[in-house]
Amino acid sequence: MIRFRARRMCVAFVALALSSVATLHARDGDGATVKPRAAAIASARDYATDAGLEVLAAGGNAFDAAVAVSATLGLTEPESSGLGGGGFFLLHVAKDGRDVFVDARERAPLAATRDMYLDAAGKAQRENSVNGPLAAGIPGLPAGLVHVAKTYGRLPLETSLAPAIRLAREGWTFGPKNVALLGSRKAVLARSPGAAQLFLRDGAVPAPGTVMRNPDYAQTLERIARDGHDGFYRGELAQRLVDGVHEAGGLWTIEDMHGYRAVEREPLRIEHRGYTLVTAPPPSSGGIALAEILNVLSGYDYAALAPVPRTHLVIEAMRRAYRDRADYLGDPDFVVPPTARLTSQDYAAGLRVGIDPKRATPSASLAGIGSPPERPETTHFSIVDTEGNLAAVTQTVNLPYGNAFAVPGTGFLLNNEMDDFSVAPGVPNAFGLVGDEANAIEPGKRPLSSMTPTFLIGRDRVAAIGTPGGSRIITMVLLGLFELMDGGSAQAAVDRPRFHHQYLPDAVSAEPDAFDADTLAALRALGHTVNPGESTWGNMQVVIWNRRTGAVEGGSDRRNGGVGKAATSAEAAIYR
Repeated sequence: MIRFRARRMCVAFVALALSSVATLHARDGDGATVKPRAAAIASARDYATDAGLEVLAAGGNAFDAAVAVSATLGLTEPESSGLGGGGFFLLHVAKDGRDVFVDARERAPLAATRDMYLDAAGKAQRENSVNGPLAAGIPGLPAGLVHVAKTYGRLPLETSLAPAIRLAREGWTFGPKNVALLGSRKAVLARSPGAAQLFLRDGAVPAPGTVMRNPDYAQTLERIARDGHDGFYRGELAQRLVDGVHEAGGLWTIEDMHGYRAVEREPLRIEHRGYTLVTAPPPSSGGIALAEILNVLSGYDYAALAPVPRTHLVIEAMRRAYRDRADYLGDPDFVVPPTARLTSQDYAAGLRVGIDPKRATPSASLAGIGSPPERPETTHFSIVDTEGNLAAVTQTVNLPYGNAFAVPGTGFLLNNEMDDFSVAPGVPNAFGLVGDEANAIEPGKRPLSSMTPTFLIGRDRVAAIGTPGGSRIITMVLLGLFELMDGGSAQAAVDRPRFHHQYLPDAVSAEPDAFDADTLAALRALGHTVNPGESTWGNMQVVIWNRRTGAVEGGSDRRNGGVGKAATSAEAAIYR
């Protein structure tokens, strides 16, 4: 295998077909497209969905609403995302039929080094890569919000950020998911005076129902609303962040802040079963992995198979895609990924040769080392507006409550995305995932991600889908796409039971209702190690637009205590 390093090189992502079976402008000659009769938003917090609907009612489009939802999630779901983290914005701009991928992923500080988390004996010191200021990459979400608003929105940032600013000052209710995930991070949060002030009450985890206020968060958003990109990355706030991180042992410099920019990249397109998928390119591994899995499966009439042989083939395709994602993929500004080869039908045909329809393939028999690390505590939201604009946005701070460190007076936690790099070849993280040199730490580099915001375009229906879930994001999106391609509703896609294989460890993870007893026994007879009855995972959010009728719908994951919300602008109007 040959790798090429090319800083600032534009990577041309090769579509799997030169023309799309379905586009957002035509329906294959059977009638004109009917615009959405209402807007729809699905997000992981009711506050965030309501904020997006408020901005739409004020005359905003899906992109203005995305800014409102994102900023509100950063306040009310701080365990999952925030201004101290990053994200990916997949957008469809209806007026010119263009899809764009805005990369607001965090970057390694310029002072970062390849072996910065290894001791003198070469052993990984994971404490430093997950907790405290040394774990933090340079945040990208603020730059992403400003870029999306100024390039694609129609409202001033002051209007789009107003719901989150108001909520930060007036207060929001700490929910059961906030509480549950805070418990595991309490001791680390207590080490940081800034973090403890934000989230602990007399040193204890707040009870569910506690009203939380964060005037510092409001003030930070007001700076961004007033000064845009420079409100975060230059001036007083930038210097405060750099000084606070440096004094606590981190590596940030003012040059890191001045140099950060959100980057637009060409989305990856996949053709499968008469559908077009528009999805995430590197530094996400999700789109390429989806393409590889679906291309392998396209060699079989898998949708018509009985559950056991179909599941067996899906697992084997997952296994091979996850083997490749660490070996080849990284930040495209540093490593040129072999996208055309990995997403080609010829490559998939070669992978199919090694699949035995009657027996599981031991992962140890496949060359490679596995997958790069990523944590499960992320968030996603999906939006469609009445013009047909779409947004699928996944954002994160990595571990629950990020690195559990906050610079006092800023109002937000920092990320621990440095742990998403390969700390050293073959060194596993907490999920047993390992990485290789393509995702090694380098100054200014963005860590590889599993976040997979995706559009599914069919003859009649268009969907925006995504989820948190760390290494399981890709397989969750895959199973949700299967449900949608089979004609299922947004809520059915969200509710579908989940299973997952990531090459290493060589085992199938399964939610409690993923397999019945007979299917489980049959998979084991084929040689699969299956761990059934694991706790549920993910927090999927889906919206659908029916281009034949103009109807819209949303589905919000109910696995997290029902704190998410899917709603349409028509429903919101009923209650105003």
